[in-house]
Amino acid sequence: MTYTRTRQPILVLGGTGKTGNRVVRRLEARGHAVRIGSRSHEPRFDWDDAATWDRAVQGIRAVYITYQPDLAVPGAVETVRSFAETALKAGVRRMVLLSGRGEEEAERAEQALQDTGAEWTIVRASWFAQNFSESFLLDALRTGEVALPAGPTKEPFIDAEDIADVVVEALTDASHIGRLYEVTGARLLTFADAIGEISEASGRAIRYREIAAEDYAAQLAAHGVPNAYVSLVTYLFTTVLDGRNARRGDGVQRALGREPRDFATYARETATTGVWNIG
Repeated sequence: MTYTRTRQPILVLGGTGKTGNRVVRRLEARGHAVRIGSRSHEPRFDWDDAATWDRAVQGIRAVYITYQPDLAVPGAVETVRSFAETALKAGVRRMVLLSGRGEEEAERAEQALQDTGAEWTIVRASWFAQNFSESFLLDALRTGEVALPAGPTKEPFIDAEDIADVVVEALTDASHIGRLYEVTGARLLTFADAIGEISEASGRAIRYREIAAEDYAAQLAAHGVPNAYVSLVTYLFTTVLDGRNARRGDGVQRALGREPRDFATYARETATTGVWNIG
């Protein structure tokens, strides 16, 4: 059953982020009213300030929950649970959570949401392809060399466009209530493979070099990256990318009835924007 459009908006937390901005654009294109949940929008929303939550959830009919910086950080599970309870008290039952694949903490957050009694959908995603173009890997790619503590382990990188398509369907069609979608890309690639495809698509020589996790952490710290973020990124490379996710999921196929976008398609289309060019 597809929900009827109403004046009640759908709240998109992190509506300016990698998946959130894409979800906003799709919902608006379909004629749905949208409220962006962020510190720079009104009503203001801040994960670190629970006093902002009540106004953000008033009068909405559904919410897309993306927790920043990551569900793996300490306190995330309790915060997601508290937010969901706040939304339920305001009469919001429909909630779609973006979760991380292979993260025990993220799975605890998933369970916390389910335990509230909300009408939930879980979108459990693999590593985003857009981390190469809209996140911390971009600067290194522009220099022509990417040094990471990632060896031969393969990852089915997911395109954020596919995540957004799944989330929008989940937010607007009640048939997705109670479903967990493990969304991944079409192929398994090492980081070296992925960077090689970006190099080919962009027409630039980009070298991949494997380094030790402690050296990577030291490099981040030397560039002024906050300790909490250094710990998070190191955790993702050393724990989540230990081979546990070296398999495809079928979430895109189950939710959308089609195959996910291929990484090569992402690389070709992104290369045309010039984002990987020097300067």
